[in-house]
Amino acid sequence: MKTSSTAGLRARATSLWQGATRHHAYDLGLLALALVVAVVFTLINPSVYASQLNVESIAFSVPEVGLMALAISIAMTVAGIDLSTVAVANLSALFIAWYSAVGEAAGQGPIVSTLIAVAGALVIGAVAGAVNGFVISRLKVAPILATLATMQIYTGLAIALTRGEAAYGVTAPLSEFGMGDLLGVPYVFWFFVLVVVVVWAIMTKTTFGLKATLTGASKVVSEFTGYSYSGVIVRAYVLTGVISALAGLVMVSRTASASAGYGSSYLMLAITIAVLGGANPFGGRVAITGAALAAVVLQLISSGLNMVDVSAYIYQIVQGAILAGVFVVTFERQRLLQRLARRRTAPPEPGAPQPAPSVVREKEPA
Repeated sequence: MKTSSTAGLRARATSLWQGATRHHAYDLGLLALALVVAVVFTLINPSVYASQLNVESIAFSVPEVGLMALAISIAMTVAGIDLSTVAVANLSALFIAWYSAVGEAAGQGPIVSTLIAVAGALVIGAVAGAVNGFVISRLKVAPILATLATMQIYTGLAIALTRGEAAYGVTAPLSEFGMGDLLGVPYVFWFFVLVVVVVWAIMTKTTFGLKATLTGASKVVSEFTGYSYSGVIVRAYVLTGVISALAGLVMVSRTASASAGYGSSYLMLAITIAVLGGANPFGGRVAITGAALAAVVLQLISSGLNMVDVSAYIYQIVQGAILAGVFVVTFERQRLLQRLARRRTAPPEPGAPQPAPSVVREKEPA
């Protein structure tokens, strides 16, 4: 009895492991890569790389660019892209810093000021995302051109409102959120994990997530399902805008300052993370956990290269090489799949041997 129970548990564990490796092979590969990178740099200089200070530094740095990568990954799910992510994050961060000062001057409590500042930032992100979605779905502008234009508009708006000057100071709760920790792990990293879980649930467990994936896989096929293509695109970009605003919240909480030009190098890094995380530029693939793991991988690499005194320019070259490599693999895979699909649907060539017709014999009467 005991043996059969043990065998049953072992069989169930084997089945679960096979299912996990089959459906999450790419994410497991990224996790393995993260472990390899961490082990290699730890062996090079264990006293520095494996120190608590360096681990905390990595955990502090991952969330803001990781959230931007999540936003871009969602845009890629619907076969688009969002180049305005950093601009929306900066605009939201500026509002938070500005209202923190306004609320304090008006005598509002820190909790009330924080809630209003964060709510306003989320509204800014949602409106900016809705504008992106409207321009793409209704005006039929290509996503890369539409979001490039809105990136310039949002950045120009931030510069005009602040006259190019940085804004300083946040409320006490936001300062604690940006610099505090729980169980030795920064609050901002716990927040990042929470956002990843929520967004993963939205994109994989809801009707909207299914519609977004179908829309990215094939616009023509999605139209036969009867739902609104424009509605899905607008909601997808609203979600990217809200996540970008959350990145701005993390940025301003960590630095207690905001400016229109902050994080100018984050855009290419966020795109690299999204693509490395498994997002398909052609659409139709949800890569939320992959983007989160890729953000950790690249931050581990960045920290290790800094430790061995490698120039930041070399790290940019590494980012570019990773992005180019993943794009090449993605394009070649897409081309191979299209070629195989054409072969399956192509009519047989003249003179080619035809398959023998199957013969179905009727049963003899009993």
